[in-house]
Amino acid sequence: MRMRTNELMLYRHMEDGKILNDMTFLMENYNSDYYNTEDLKGLLYECVNAILEMTVSHGFEGNLWHNYLTCLLAGHENAYSTSCEIVGAVEGSVNEVALHDFEVFKELFDYDFAPMEKELKADCLAVLSHYKGNCGHGKVFNRRIRDRILSLSQSLAAAGDAGEFKNILTQFYKEFGVGKLGLHKAFRVEHAEGGAKIIPITKIAHVHLDDLVGYEIAKEKLTANTEAFVEGRRANNCLLFGDAGTGKSSSIKAILNQYYDRGLRMIEVYKHQFQDLNDIIGQVKNRNYKFIIYMDDLSFEEFEIEYKYLKAVIEGGLERRPENVLIYATSNRRHLIRETFRDKADRDEELHTNDTVQEKLSLVARFGVTIYFGKPEKKEFQEIVRQLAARNGIDMPEDELLLAANKWELSHGGLSGRTAQQFIDYLAGTM
Repeated sequence: MRMRTNELMLYRHMEDGKILNDMTFLMENYNSDYYNTEDLKGLLYECVNAILEMTVSHGFEGNLWHNYLTCLLAGHENAYSTSCEIVGAVEGSVNEVALHDFEVFKELFDYDFAPMEKELKADCLAVLSHYKGNCGHGKVFNRRIRDRILSLSQSLAAAGDAGEFKNILTQFYKEFGVGKLGLHKAFRVEHAEGGAKIIPITKIAHVHLDDLVGYEIAKEKLTANTEAFVEGRRANNCLLFGDAGTGKSSSIKAILNQYYDRGLRMIEVYKHQFQDLNDIIGQVKNRNYKFIIYMDDLSFEEFEIEYKYLKAVIEGGLERRPENVLIYATSNRRHLIRETFRDKADRDEELHTNDTVQEKLSLVARFGVTIYFGKPEKKEFQEIVRQLAARNGIDMPEDELLLAANKWELSHGGLSGRTAQQFIDYLAGTM
């Protein structure tokens, strides 16, 4: 039987496409007299092995062949899929091309492996049809994404024809997007030979703003700015600064969790990766998502000059910053760049003292919103402890709880939300 995968026009050169190429070869040649049967059988077992390895890494179960094909379709960025994530069903000739490709994939979904299994005397294909997983998720996808792919796989398998197949996939692209940027919410950056590579982060803390006790004004400012950004209105780069352990980083993670379903994505970038910022922005500026470039614990020593490069990237270069990109940073320093008493002496000796001051303050000025997170007062700290204890099922008399919390904070970093959480974790582990 001749398969038509070589006729694919949009869905070509897919990642993990080698399995498809090998399986297609087997479908066309498993009963050919030209090839050695044992060689074909060996290739089949190699394909099954690759699918099983992918199954474990992705957390799949059920019909693994369908899951594999679905993963290819959900992850492939092309002229059709990236257009659908923006407007849904599109018009024009690309629909005819897409329908042609989906006819090919429909044939792959409906393929009957029984004759191949019988001809090659291989009993390895049955396991692909009804695979039982461990009810967990793999290292590539978290449970939410894994379930989404499995649900799409079942829907595509049940499609009556290529037209229905196309409608199901088009709706998926519109609702969830395509590729790694559509399926994942957070990313890190690796510097590769060809430039910056955006890598998905699969395990994100499921923290919410309500989990952060207090700081209501700070949370409102952060939410208002992010809400405007997600809705396509004017928004500012944002700097969260203040004392250590007060919830700055947790607030950023909470914002991502709150607005992910509305198209918000986050890319974590470290100071030594600022050389890749233009490359990163170039990769995401034309996608139908809102991207926050997140810089945690941002600060510069006086001898470091990367802040000058960051200034130009944020605002001041020739190329305008894309409307779907903002920069959020956290820092323990209000002005980001370390200042010493020597700076004052240098300014006293310098002719244009204001120039020196403005040079070091100009980076902060590029963050239109600055939000302060200060250490809680004693009563606020105790309220944090009470609420965290209640959420974690810590059953202790209040006086005893607060007394123990006061002793803990004296030797564990002082009054902060982080100290309170560490204290509650200690109690939960010993009770």
